[in-house]
Order: sequence, then C-alpha cells, then structure tokens
Amino acid sequence: MIHLKNRHKGERCVLVCNGPSLNKMELDFLKNEYVVGLNKIYLGFKKFRFYPNYFVAVNAKVLTQSESEIKKLSSVKFLSDRCPDVYKENALTHILKTKDYQGDFSHDIRTGVQEGYTVTYAALQVAYYLGFNEVIIIGMDHKFDFEGEPNEAKLMEGNDTNHFSTEYFKGHSWDNPDLINSERYYKIAKDRFEEHGRRIFDATIDGNCSVFEKVDYKNIFGLK
Repeated sequence: MIHLKNRHKGERCVLVCNGPSLNKMELDFLKNEYVVGLNKIYLGFKKFRFYPNYFVAVNAKVLTQSESEIKKLSSVKFLSDRCPDVYKENALTHILKTKDYQGDFSHDIRTGVQEGYTVTYAALQVAYYLGFNEVIIIGMDHKFDFEGEPNEAKLMEGNDTNHFSTEYFKGHSWDNPDLINSERYYKIAKDRFEEHGRRIFDATIDGNCSVFEKVDYKNIFGLK
C-alpha cells in the first residue's frame, strides 16, 4: 500500500455513507469527485449513477453477506482481516488489520486500522492515509430504529428503514449501532485531521451527528 500513501495530497474526497438521506440528494455531482464508498453502497449504483474510486468494509457480516458483490467491484478496496478465508490481497484489494489493532487512529494503515464502532471511522483513516486534505461526509444520518443493546447481533425482519435501500439488511443479520462510541471516535478523527491542517465536513441532509462542522451539500459542491 506504500504507493497509495499521500496519492491525493491536498485534494478532497466525498465519503458516502449509507443512510436513507441519500435518497433526498441529487448525486450526479459525485461523478466529478473522488468518492469513498462503504459497505453495501453497490445497492445504489444504478439509482444514484456513480461509482466509488475507493471502497471500505470492515464488518464481518457485511463482508460475508456481500462477498460476490464486493469481489466484482473495480474500486480500490480496503477490507478488514476478519474474513481471511474469503478475501485475499490482489491488485485492487488491500487487507487491513482491524481485528486486533490497538491504536485509536491510524496514520499509517499499513500497520492497522481502528474500527471505532463504525465503518465510517475506518474510512476516515483510509482517507487520511491517501492524503486527502478535506473529507466531506454525506449519508451519515446517525439515527437508527432498532431493538436491543448497542453492538448486539439482530436479524432484520422486514424492510430495512435505516439505510438508503429497504433491501440493505432485509432478511440478514446485522449489528446494532453504537452511536455513543461512534461519536467518541469521530471526535478523535476530527482532532487528528485538524492537528495536521485537514478538515472533515458533514454535508448529510438532516444528519444527527454533531461532531463535524455542518455544511449544505449544494453550497459546498457548487450546485444550484
């Protein structure tokens, strides 16, 4: 991965999360941006008409449920080492040590990546390593309907209303979100970026996360 370090120094990227707010956005502008996609974003490719330059997934359930789709992606992929029998390193696939990584934020993803209770946090470390000076997050609604405790495994019965597609986890097991711990790590990411003159902005429509500076996506991308 050394050839990827600071590949995009001084540039900006859009980190596309998977919240239902994506359905309220006009996403054609993504064709002109460097894009980092997460988890099951492939479910929205036809609808949203964009394709990510980079792709990140660290949750074992997502990695196993989406094996065939992830392997088909022509994006540069960064995947957790939680499924060593499923994914191997190749020209487009980089395996990240996340299962046993002990640091709070990785400045060099070759040594590992902190999951931080959400794939978004892992993706922020990838974006940092790639050298992006500015990360604009969309689709990070940061609100979920679920029963049980944070991080508890549950079966999604019926339509999935927590993501942009009702098919996202429908009929599949998923891990309940842990919003409190996610925010704790988001604050660390914010500090690490700003320590080095970089910024993270949240352009999610009606997003419920208060950690990052809020911006209007139409303004920041120069849309009418």
